[in-house]
Amino acid sequence: MREARRLERVPPYFFAEMDKIKASLRRNGVDLIDLGVGDPDSPTPEPVVRELCRQAPVPANHRYPAYEGSVELRQAICRYYMSRFGVKLDPEREAIGLIGSKEGLSHLVWAFVDPGDCVLVPDPAYPVYAVQTLLAGGSPYHMPLLQESDFLPDFDAIPRDVLSRAKLMFLNYPNNPTSAVCSLDFFRKAVEFAHEHGVLICHDAAYVEMSYDGFVAPSILQVDGASEVAVETYSWSKPFNMTGWRVGAMLGSVRAISALRIIKTNTDSGQFTAVQMAAVEALRAEPSAFITAMNVMYSKRRDVLIRGLQRAGLDPFVPQGTFYVWCPVPVGDDSTSFSALLLKEAHVIVAPGSAYGARGEGYVRFALTADEERLEEAASRIGSILASRMRDRARGETREQPRPY
Repeated sequence: MREARRLERVPPYFFAEMDKIKASLRRNGVDLIDLGVGDPDSPTPEPVVRELCRQAPVPANHRYPAYEGSVELRQAICRYYMSRFGVKLDPEREAIGLIGSKEGLSHLVWAFVDPGDCVLVPDPAYPVYAVQTLLAGGSPYHMPLLQESDFLPDFDAIPRDVLSRAKLMFLNYPNNPTSAVCSLDFFRKAVEFAHEHGVLICHDAAYVEMSYDGFVAPSILQVDGASEVAVETYSWSKPFNMTGWRVGAMLGSVRAISALRIIKTNTDSGQFTAVQMAAVEALRAEPSAFITAMNVMYSKRRDVLIRGLQRAGLDPFVPQGTFYVWCPVPVGDDSTSFSALLLKEAHVIVAPGSAYGARGEGYVRFALTADEERLEEAASRIGSILASRMRDRARGETREQPRPY
């Protein structure tokens, strides 16, 4: 038996490896504070759960769902885009349901990328963009997201030979892992670039509802001409605490949605209709009130963690979006060694920036997925470890470097 050679190009999925480490430590009774994976710790809204309970026994919902997502789901997300962004979409031609946005992001690559094609991928970024490109036989071109450029890609820096082979470009704002945000002007530049070079943009809007300090994240589909060259994924996971429900939608370019439909009809049979109807309820049952309340909670958590990390001697960025805090590691550390130090000695789990690409080296990502008391405790533990290490260095002592993940 021999696996397909394409698997040789794929690195281990970081978060799957992290789950194994967490399980092992917890079996040994370690009190872990898990700020690694972006999985909301708050419950799904009660009206959504009630709707699932109401829809689950309905016999009609036990049959195969619609391949492209239920009519109700597609109509609901299009109505929501009109009210939230002022974007008018056709639910028949410009919207398709997903089994979570990760599925849609992955299958879009297979719909557009042939072996040898180039895909423009941010660096650092959600690993799925580059890995699915590799699985499809394509070549990721990593667009650096640099601190001095506000973690926005420089389209003018992309080489001509790359542009000649580029089929697809991924963007993601508010951004995972850097928590950077962008303006509508940036999206206008991206759309102009896509028109000029014949590239399809896929904007991963998983965190579009998570913003703070008066900032309101835009949709790329608000830009004139975007629907000709762009699609956007909308996910219920983060704004409605529905990561385990696996429901999302892709909206925009008719041609891209049509191509994705071909892949999906030959690959999956859609999400359980009762789950889709619960997702419709999420958009109907005062979504703005729930989202606002969640953002207030995350902004309070953000401020608690930022203050604690600053007291510990770190210099984190203050995010206006997502529920992540992106933080440079201390001088002399790298992402992996610092993450391992926090895991081994502080029992705090964070994500090393290097897990998101070469340009993530030198940073770690904290997820605001614990209450304020636990965030205070995490920062206190980190501060104690760093203070102890500083005292050791002052005495000329060195510690054994923690083993990386």
